[in-house]
Amino acid sequence: MTAAIGALVIGDEILVGKRSDKHFPFLVEALTRRGLRLAFCEVHGDDPARLTATLKRTFAAGDIAFSFGGIGATPDDHTRQCAADALGVPLALHPDAEREIRARFGGEVTPNRLAMGTFPEGASIIPNPVNRIPGFSIAEHHFVPGFPQMAWPMIEWVLDTKYAQLVDRDRWQEGSILVFEAGESQLIALMEQVGARFPGVKVFSLPSMGAGGERRHVELGVRGVPGEVPAALEALHAGVREAGFPFRET
Repeated sequence: MTAAIGALVIGDEILVGKRSDKHFPFLVEALTRRGLRLAFCEVHGDDPARLTATLKRTFAAGDIAFSFGGIGATPDDHTRQCAADALGVPLALHPDAEREIRARFGGEVTPNRLAMGTFPEGASIIPNPVNRIPGFSIAEHHFVPGFPQMAWPMIEWVLDTKYAQLVDRDRWQEGSILVFEAGESQLIALMEQVGARFPGVKVFSLPSMGAGGERRHVELGVRGVPGEVPAALEALHAGVREAGFPFRET
């Protein structure tokens, strides 16, 4: 079974509206450039029990997951401990993380700063190009800070270092038309027919009430295996013409 790629965004500040998540669009774009796709994205607060249960599930599924946030040294940063609990291993100061932290702070190293280098036993570090306090990887899960300036280059490093062999695994193409004078219910049979004929694509519809002078319409399209998309899109064209609905290309 092909491993799914997912994201976990951690922090009460997202759920209470003090911060807006920026990691989801970044990760979608970073994966798309490499011909990969995001299968899921979950936002979780700083609840250790819930986060541990989530990590147990994603570890058990064999997913590739990128986790943003909660790996600092303050009392509300639980992600490192939750990852260790989910795997049933202890936290330990990682020697590579200790080296990076000592190189960053020199004689100003404190126990709290070293605590940011305690990771689940068996983890490897993710280099942090901004302040040298690393993240960590374990069991195809990759944990980085919540700060985009640090997290994003760290994720790029993980993708290029650990998953170069996956490039183009999920490469996909999309095509669509805007259908006028039709409701979604009037297009269901056509969508089912095209989906059955072309198993390598997904048929989708997005209704719009119209904006900026645009008429109400349904965006009807296909996305999936590049080799099947042109023929599947032409099948949609033919079906819409036969039904007598006006349409135009997007």
